[in-house]
Amino acid sequence: MKPFIDTNVLVYANDPADKRKQQIARETLLEQAGSLVLSAQVLSEFYSVVTRKFSPLLGLEDARTIVDDLRRFPVVVIDEQLVLDAITISARAMLSYWDGLILAAARVAGCDVVLTEDLSHGSAIAGVRIENPFAV
Repeated sequence: MKPFIDTNVLVYANDPADKRKQQIARETLLEQAGSLVLSAQVLSEFYSVVTRKFSPLLGLEDARTIVDDLRRFPVVVIDEQLVLDAITISARAMLSYWDGLILAAARVAGCDVVLTEDLSHGSAIAGVRIENPFAV
C-alpha cells in the first residue's frame, strides 16, 4: 500500500486536545512512514491550521520545523495540470476543489489510498480508495 496522507492526519498527530485521535494519527504515521506521500497543499494547510486554529497555537517556528521535517516524504508539487485534474475530479465526484486536489495529487503520485477523515470511508474516487484511520 502506498498511502497519501491528508492534512487532518498530520494535524491530529500534533493536537493534544483529542488524545484518541492523536494516538491513532501517530500510530498511522509510524506504520506507514516508509511509504507516505503528501502534497504542497497538505503542507500549507497543516501550517495554517496549527498556527491559526489550534488551541493552544503552535509557535510559528515550531510549525515551520515540523513542515521542514515532513519534506523528507515525497511531496507532490501543485502545477497547472494538477489543478486541471482537480477541477475534473471535483466536478465528476461532486467534491470541493480542495478534496479534488488531494485526490489528483494522490493519483499522480501512484498512491492507491488516501488516509483522511474528510471523505467517505471505503469509497473509491478517481481510482483511489479512501480510508479513515479514525473510523471505529
